[in-house]
Amino acid sequence: MSRTVVFDRTGGPEVLTVRAAAVPVPGPGELLIRVTAIGLNRAEALFRAGAYLDEPRLPATPGYEAAGTVEALGEGVTGFAAGDRVDTVPAFSQNDYGVYRTHALVPARAVVHHPAGLTDVQGTAVWMPYLTAYGALAEDGHLRPGDHVLLTAAASGTGLAAIRTARRLGAVPIATTRTRAKKQQLLDAGAADVVITGEEDLVARVDAITAGTGVRTVFDPVAGPGVLTLARTIAPGGRLIVYGRLDPRDTPLPGQDTFAPVTSRFYSMHEVTRDDERLRRAQAFVTAGLADGSFTPAVDRVFEGLDRIAEAHRYLEAGTQVGKIVLTVQN
Repeated sequence: MSRTVVFDRTGGPEVLTVRAAAVPVPGPGELLIRVTAIGLNRAEALFRAGAYLDEPRLPATPGYEAAGTVEALGEGVTGFAAGDRVDTVPAFSQNDYGVYRTHALVPARAVVHHPAGLTDVQGTAVWMPYLTAYGALAEDGHLRPGDHVLLTAAASGTGLAAIRTARRLGAVPIATTRTRAKKQQLLDAGAADVVITGEEDLVARVDAITAGTGVRTVFDPVAGPGVLTLARTIAPGGRLIVYGRLDPRDTPLPGQDTFAPVTSRFYSMHEVTRDDERLRRAQAFVTAGLADGSFTPAVDRVFEGLDRIAEAHRYLEAGTQVGKIVLTVQN
């Protein structure tokens, strides 16, 4: 038997329950993974609440990122063998393959060999953050060496990955956080400067940091009316990339109040993970960064056991973490 996290209705963390289930059998193109660790993401909390890009088909099981070992291979799967240590990457819909389980079925194209030298817990703190940062900052070549990049809500797992990705590209990362509590951790992660938005004027601080030139890129998970302020920090010809919607209010067109020459777009990590060639490039980029020490998995807290999943989701939604929240699984 296996155990699976399920929710029958959308809502808060309390809707998550753990149930016994038969061990699934992989079909063509699928792998069966015995899960040892699960990385939690804001996307899964939104999915549980019914506020994500994919509306959950109930009953539903969330989860994008897991580490574990291959137990069985479906027809046509190559490049893996039973016993291989692997990680999953977010290259599927949670309606089809949620990984909050002791035994998870996943498409083989969404599985990578576990990076050497990392624990299973660390393996769940790599792919979602770094693939998200890679696609936005590195894939199209817009961000150049020497450019300033403004990273809002930078203490998240993706924010920390974006700091290190910008550094590896030769850019200069400016991080924002609401309070001073996370400032030193952001500096330790590689931020060139940190703006405390609860105390400091963002536009004035960015103007001072960049000697009046502004930033080349803003990478923002918040959205909402605040993008009008962010647009005022961007140099002519620069770009605002919105990759989340922490603020549920409508997002206005950036620059509409000043007619600033700013390009803006919404971005999803699925642009990378659902394209085989882009995913191949991203995996090579992240693997190289891990190998040379440029990239480091950032784990904030580990919860032990599937039965603590609701508690882990409550901690996720509190927003106090710096880095990834991980749940270990006992089979």
